[in-house]
Amino acid sequence: LFCDMFYDLPYKTKQFFFVLIKLSIVVGAGFFIYTKLVKNENLLFNNYISFLIENDPFSPRNIIFLVILTIFNWFFEIIKWQNLVKSIKNISLKEAFEQSLGGHTASLITPNRIGDYGAKAMYYSGGIKGKIILLNLWGNISQMTVTTVLGIIGFYLFLQSHDVEINYYRLTRFVFIFLIIGTLSAFGITQKKFRIKGYGLSDITSFLKKIPNTIHTTTISLSIFRYAIFSYQFYFLLLIFGVELGYFDAMIVICSMYLLASIIPTISFFDVVVKGSVAVFLFSFLGVNELTILSITTTMWLLNFVIPSVFGSYFVLNFKLPNSEL
Repeated sequence: LFCDMFYDLPYKTKQFFFVLIKLSIVVGAGFFIYTKLVKNENLLFNNYISFLIENDPFSPRNIIFLVILTIFNWFFEIIKWQNLVKSIKNISLKEAFEQSLGGHTASLITPNRIGDYGAKAMYYSGGIKGKIILLNLWGNISQMTVTTVLGIIGFYLFLQSHDVEINYYRLTRFVFIFLIIGTLSAFGITQKKFRIKGYGLSDITSFLKKIPNTIHTTTISLSIFRYAIFSYQFYFLLLIFGVELGYFDAMIVICSMYLLASIIPTISFFDVVVKGSVAVFLFSFLGVNELTILSITTTMWLLNFVIPSVFGSYFVLNFKLPNSEL
C-alpha cells in the first residue's frame, strides 16, 4: 500500500521524499556511530583512547597493515557481489563497490542487516529486483556457512581445551526453542504462499540451480578469503596489544567468537557490543585482560564497519533511482 501511494505521487514529491529517506539513513548511521563510541556501556571512548595512548600499539607500519587488511576484506566482498550479479547482469567493479558500501550503510540501523537487501535492489529496475535480493541472500548464506563450519570446529576444540561450565538446562531450553523456530520456519517456507519478491520456494530453488557452478565455487572461495582476512586482523591486533598467543590457539577462540556472535540477532551497529561481550567471555579462559579485548573489538568495528560506512554514506547521498522507478 505504501509503495502504491509512493508511485502515485508527483515526480517532485517523490524526489523530495527520496532525498529525505537518504538523509535519514546517513543521519541515523552517524547517530549510531556517535552513540556506540561515546556511550558504549562496555568501553567508554575516553577509556579506549587512554588505553591506546598508554600501550601505543599503532605505529605507522601497524596502521598501514591494518588498513590494507580492511581494504582486502572489503575488496573480496565487492568482488563476491560482482561475481554473483554477473549471473544475471554484468556490472563494473565501480558499480559493485558503490552498491556494496551503499548497502552496508543502509543496513547498519536495521536488524540483521536487512536494509542491505533493499538498498542493493534499489540500484536495479524491472523484474530483476527479486533476483538481486536472492543473490544477496545467497552471498550472505555462503559467508554464514563458512563462519558456521569453522566456528563449530573452533568451538569444539575450545570446549575440549578449556573447562567451561555449561548450564545444561538453559542449553536444552535454547536448543528446544531453536528447533521449534526452525521447524515453523521450514514449514512456512514450504508453503505455496511463501514468497520473496514474488518468488515461491520452487522458483527460488530453480533460480539458484541455474547459477553456474563456477559462480557458486567463486562465492564460497571469496567467503573463505574474507574470513581468513578479518580473523587474521583480529589476531594481529592481539599481537600488537601485547597478547602472547600462538596462531592456532588464538584462532580457536576467534572462530568460536564469530560463531556465537553471528547467531545472536542484533542491529549491526550493536555488533561491537555483542562481539565485545562474547570475546571477553571466551578470552577470559586464556587470561586476557578485558580492557584489551574490548579495545580490539572496538578497533575491528571502527576498521570494518565505521570507515566503510563513511564511504557508503557518500554513495547513499548521491544515489539516484533508475528512471523507471520515478
